[in-house]
Amino acid sequence: MPRNRPGDLRAGRPPRTPAEPPPRTPVDPPPVRRLHGLSWRTSLAIARVETASGDYDLFPGATDRALRRYRGFLRPPGRRPRYPREAGCACRSCAFDDVRHARDVLDSVLRRLPPAPRAELGLRVRALDAEYLARTLPDPFAVRRQWRADLWWRRRLADGNEGR
Repeated sequence: MPRNRPGDLRAGRPPRTPAEPPPRTPVDPPPVRRLHGLSWRTSLAIARVETASGDYDLFPGATDRALRRYRGFLRPPGRRPRYPREAGCACRSCAFDDVRHARDVLDSVLRRLPPAPRAELGLRVRALDAEYLARTLPDPFAVRRQWRADLWWRRRLADGNEGR
């Protein structure tokens, strides 16, 4: 017969069975998912930034979604130019239809991360940025068309169908 724990005897409650998991308190954070290609440490730092941010565009899982969207936009092989398209609406889920919004989210996360995770995520983003520059065309009239023309990824030709 297993031995009772001293704390259980003192508390006067029935002993807990070993197979029963410890009770979760409501302040426990949700488990962190590791982002593809990034370390646990960086994934944890990103989760902290997403949780602590008051920004509407930064919510838990936004960085993972932005990275997937950015990679997905550049995924089709070949040298044909790619044209980002405008999002249908500005809600959290529809905004990711515009790859430039995904890049905005990545920029916001990069500015808020501590140095070591920023460097690791920055390597991934810089590689995608180089491919984005090579696969998109500059927009000479972006200053008049774009509301954020100060950002280089917003100064690329858009409004076409992606991949055509």
